[in-house]
Amino acid sequence: MLFKFWKLIFSTSLIISVMITISSNSWLGMWLGLEINMLSIIPMMNNINNVYSTEASIKYFITQAMASSIILFSIIMMSSNLFPNKFLIMMLNSALLTKMGSAPFHFWFPEVMEGQPWMMCFILLTIQKISPFSILNYNMNYPLYFNIIIILNMLISAFLGLNQISLRKILTFSSINHMGWMIASLLCFKTIWIIYFIIYTIISWNLILVFKYFNIFFMKQIIKLLNISMLSKLILMMNFLSLGGLPPFIGFMPKWLTIQTMANNQMNFTATTMVILTLITLYYYLRVIFSTLMFSTNQFKTNLTKNNNFWIMTVNFSSIILLTLSLIFLNL
Repeated sequence: MLFKFWKLIFSTSLIISVMITISSNSWLGMWLGLEINMLSIIPMMNNINNVYSTEASIKYFITQAMASSIILFSIIMMSSNLFPNKFLIMMLNSALLTKMGSAPFHFWFPEVMEGQPWMMCFILLTIQKISPFSILNYNMNYPLYFNIIIILNMLISAFLGLNQISLRKILTFSSINHMGWMIASLLCFKTIWIIYFIIYTIISWNLILVFKYFNIFFMKQIIKLLNISMLSKLILMMNFLSLGGLPPFIGFMPKWLTIQTMANNQMNFTATTMVILTLITLYYYLRVIFSTLMFSTNQFKTNLTKNNNFWIMTVNFSSIILLTLSLIFLNL
């Protein structure tokens, strides 16, 4: 009971820190929000019963503390005018990209994700990116720098994720790919980033709920899903295809809007590169789908409790909403 109470306190502090960063009108206030955010999530990540979560929380703390120091240093130097402003802004942006786990500063992201439970993975994939993205929004002054970051996100996520069998690492490299799309949407039109982030959060929530309540972490365990109802299995597959951005699913809509906006801003080369490399990441999802649909086994006996039934119905309901939005989008 005491553990749940402290967990509630840190969760509330985490949400408040995001609101502080978004609503702040000074660099110091934004930095303060980032620090509260980091100090709120570390106790939630640390689990005394799991040595891997403890190791992951230490890695996360060291990386975030280093990035926060660079952010504070660049803010102080910008106020003193001792260094060129362009160099300091690029340093600040690099530290923010490190905080959100974007390539080529993603060295900590897969290892931290691998040592965390699914709900903490969801927080790292979604909520923890809101604050750095909101600060990055004020520093989109150098398109060449961000074009290089976008292409690096696409390249690294495409090729480093090809040989992964861990679903947490697959979602990690998928997140790095989506961060490239989000940075591109933020560079062109801020509203598209909001749409993209909301849709990505809903789809990730649907997938992670299923993985959590069926205790699935690796590709070979995905055949457990054969013992679920056919509707649940097909809904899960549609979420994977939507996460990959395959039309006519709703995950294709923000990608289409981003491509259209980039074409209007004469970013044709970057948009073409993004589309080609995203097709490689779509292979991850097709691999998961084929392993679920084409293999059969009687090894796993799945006994659904009422709690699991409730969460699966929640996933089904939200997925049907996404499918309905997809059909509406196609008719526009």
